[in-house]
Amino acid sequence: MGQIIRRKFTAEFRAEAIRMVLEQGLGIAETARRLEMSDKSLGNWVRRSQRRSAGLPSGAAGAGTVAARSVSELEAEVSRLRAENARLKTEREILKKATAFFAKESP
Repeated sequence: MGQIIRRKFTAEFRAEAIRMVLEQGLGIAETARRLEMSDKSLGNWVRRSQRRSAGLPSGAAGAGTVAARSVSELEAEVSRLRAENARLKTEREILKKATAFFAKESP
């Protein structure tokens, strides 16, 4: 068995690799191949960067998923969406009635 050599990457290297994925639109696998590094490491860097920019904790236990959002945030969003849905239904009914009214008026 050979000994695994751990490469150390500078902060600048990491930042540039993340930028290549996020800003240039290159895939993680393609970027990792170009930089001759592990795509898993690069994927972890990108996910951490996205979590930080979203203001989420950078822990590995599901941060950045729906489960990481608090229940009160989800309840507030559901409430907002229900109110919006009710408003849109009302608007649709008004438009149906207006269409029927103007259809009668037309010669």
